[in-house]
Amino acid sequence: MTNKPRVVAVIPARYGSTRFPGKPLALIAGRPMIQWVYEAACACPSIDLVLVATDDMRISSVVEEFGGQAAMTSTDHQTGTDRIAEAVKGMSADLVLNLQGDEPLLPSEVLQALIDGMIASGAEMGTAAVPFSCTDRDPADPNAVKVVVDENGCALYFSRACVPFCRDGGTAVEPLLHWGIYAYRQEFLESFVNWPRGRLEKCEMLEQLRALENGAKIFVVQTRQQSAGVDVPEDIEHVERILKNRRETNSGC
Repeated sequence: MTNKPRVVAVIPARYGSTRFPGKPLALIAGRPMIQWVYEAACACPSIDLVLVATDDMRISSVVEEFGGQAAMTSTDHQTGTDRIAEAVKGMSADLVLNLQGDEPLLPSEVLQALIDGMIASGAEMGTAAVPFSCTDRDPADPNAVKVVVDENGCALYFSRACVPFCRDGGTAVEPLLHWGIYAYRQEFLESFVNWPRGRLEKCEMLEQLRALENGAKIFVVQTRQQSAGVDVPEDIEHVERILKNRRETNSGC
């Protein structure tokens, strides 16, 4: 009988944001956004520990107030990946999940599918993707990152451009929208943050390309579930409408 893998989910959270300062603490239906993400992670049965990695005492205090666990990290980190690597340094984990703190409607079922896929595939890294037909995003939008996968469900390439390009027209291959949640083997994460930025990463400004440039295998779980990110204050109203519709649906209204 094998031991159950130890899975740690980390939510990197900065207070400073150019478009939305204090975003992790913004209230959504009366609760801080970071609490929504934290509780979604806690709802995944295979996650053993959920941790908010922050550089701001205001965020740390709010997390502790709602019963969560926070880790103070350096203010010098350039990316959320660097921040989570510091937060889990010295821990013993098989898998480390990197969850976005601005995804308050993150489905815990997707996290479970990602964990299961990582275990089954043996990949060093994993992420998620959604068919564009399940979203309201435009594949031509460079802010909507596309991913192309192989026959085994592993990433071939990520791009801001429209890939794959169907030369003869039509939609023979439906494009996949990359969803920015990640899973790493802990030892791989330690290596990843120490690699220099690659030429493709610098070109596309996509950190995950560093892994592909170094020959890593990235498993991509494909889902038709949806979330809703918060980039600017106006997005909160959209999230609250979704929550209201869910409550009305569940109550039979």
